[in-house]
Amino acid sequence: MKKKSVRLVFITLVALALLFGCSKKQESIPSTTDQAKNAGTTTNKQQVAITFLNSKGEIQEGLEQMAEAYEKETGSKVTIVACGAGEVPYTKVTTMYNSGNAPTMAMLDTTDIVALAKEYSLELTDEKWTAECESQLTKIEGKVYSFPFCIEGRGIIFNQDAIEKTLGHSWDPSSCNNYSAFKSLLAELRSKGMKNPVFLAKEDWSLGAHQLGFIYDAYDGTTAGSAKIISQLEGGLDPLSYNRFNQFVDTLDLLMEYNYYKTDPLGANYDEGALRLAEGEVAFWPNGCWAWPNIAEGGASTEGKFGFLPFFLGDDTSDFANNSIEAAPSKQVMIDKKQASLEQVAVAKDFLDWIVYKTTGQQMMVETCAIIPACKNNPFTPKDPLGKDIVKKMAEGKTFSSSFIAPSDHWSAMGAAVQKYIALKSDRNGLAKDLSSYWKKQAK
Repeated sequence: MKKKSVRLVFITLVALALLFGCSKKQESIPSTTDQAKNAGTTTNKQQVAITFLNSKGEIQEGLEQMAEAYEKETGSKVTIVACGAGEVPYTKVTTMYNSGNAPTMAMLDTTDIVALAKEYSLELTDEKWTAECESQLTKIEGKVYSFPFCIEGRGIIFNQDAIEKTLGHSWDPSSCNNYSAFKSLLAELRSKGMKNPVFLAKEDWSLGAHQLGFIYDAYDGTTAGSAKIISQLEGGLDPLSYNRFNQFVDTLDLLMEYNYYKTDPLGANYDEGALRLAEGEVAFWPNGCWAWPNIAEGGASTEGKFGFLPFFLGDDTSDFANNSIEAAPSKQVMIDKKQASLEQVAVAKDFLDWIVYKTTGQQMMVETCAIIPACKNNPFTPKDPLGKDIVKKMAEGKTFSSSFIAPSDHWSAMGAAVQKYIALKSDRNGLAKDLSSYWKKQAK
């Protein structure tokens, strides 16, 4: 009996000690937000799994290869979740949050980061890599909430070999430096046998963001300038009184006249555009550097002579819009602070550091994903001709950096308006009214 009593007292004391210890430990657990803020390299990252929402479909395979390499080096698994064709990244990520399945990391457009950062994104102001890309950072009230994943440039892609073969003589891209010069070149190509030298994509995101976006980004070549003209449009400015709008429509009309799908502009398939350009059936494709993987799939070689002309706006050859192209950090990566665990946040931070500082990550960003890194410490240079052309133009001061900020439905709403225009179901006045109506609604 005595032994049993002693054993019972001992068991009771042990139980109380364990209960007390658990209670104290539970009291010291920080909030999810505090965990995210304090996540560091001391966390054991082995076997931790995170997700990465990718809104750049053309590099899905490349990102998956990067994730495999990262797992091999660190033991942590990164699953690349694709934002499917036709899905709006903003809608995709907010739906994932609402379903309790938020991605640990999300690559989004700058516009989406600005809209979501304060509520969902971990602040990254004090991360080491900010020093490597200081001029490319997107700041919200002075704070950093996203990693500038890449520099993307856009304009009018050309196939120089196709142009020279058609013309029968050499061609210097710098000789095409305004609207009239471009118009003359198109006419000459048609007279020499290339009936319709332009492939104009029909996608709303291409028309509503990457093409129409020039009326904002080319205001003065800065993001602040794009915000200024947007504010004026919200205030009731008639687009017809804005020179960039009219210059844009003039060039759009020119592209429509020489469009490969002139008789069926909404029948143009994006992948076909890449194929036609790669094969030299067309000479021009208004697009950005993100299109290279598609062009390569169409059979183009990295040795081919591809590059960018500006999206011409008027005839002033001294205008920056006619002698440089837009190049800015259009894709940003945020880290979730709402649903990610302490361990997952640590791995997400480590993955970004791996991209910025580790040789494997640096090389795969540039050579596997054909990305132009925003971080200046990356020693690798693009192998594809579009990336090379942008890097060259950046070094020569022939780029301007503006990332216009618009609501998440801008590309779909205004993309539809531009689709209506190129299908000849609207005219300049109608497009102006659609643009004015859209921005006036945003001001309410």
